[in-house]
Amino acid sequence: MTRTPLIEEQIGEDWVILNLENVALSDEQFIELCADNRELHLEFTAQKELVIMALPGPGTGQRNSIIFGDLDDWARKDGRGITFVPGTLFGLPNGSKRAPDGAWVRSERWEALDEEEQEYKIPILCADFVLELMSPSDSRPVRFRMLQAKMEEYIANGVQLAWLIDPFKKVVHIYRPGQPVERLENPSTLHGHPVLPGFVFKTEEFWKQ
Repeated sequence: MTRTPLIEEQIGEDWVILNLENVALSDEQFIELCADNRELHLEFTAQKELVIMALPGPGTGQRNSIIFGDLDDWARKDGRGITFVPGTLFGLPNGSKRAPDGAWVRSERWEALDEEEQEYKIPILCADFVLELMSPSDSRPVRFRMLQAKMEEYIANGVQLAWLIDPFKKVVHIYRPGQPVERLENPSTLHGHPVLPGFVFKTEEFWKQ
């Protein structure tokens, strides 16, 4: 299959895409690649492309810590599922390997995996809920389109609720199966119902960070 060469718009100072269509990269090799390059954020698409991105800056990291902390606190009290820290790799049914900025999985689905799958491999497991937090560079049109495609991919592979959060424009895009994308401008709260019953994230303080 002939591919069109990358154009300038597709190459940013903090990310690049490599075509690995003819390279056999096992899960074990991909895990080792990530371990050897901890200063980078790596993902693998269903089209066999290696996406290499710079890690987020301190401001984005702080915002991520706030929202993930609230999600984890809720999950521990709720007890029906478990959270996964930013950067945890999931193997989606379509063959991609994605690392969302936060994820929640129902306990029975996680416990259905054996110990080897949980500890040493990239499990074929699509989270029930994921969130992606935009960084300043994600506002560029090509990066934003990539994020939109990723969110749609999550839903197509089984995610029941996904949040794409732009803290700079104070906008949240909410994705659900079989429904159009909902766009919220400057919401004061985000509700996880019915996937995350009782989880309410107060964005007012988040916008101030």
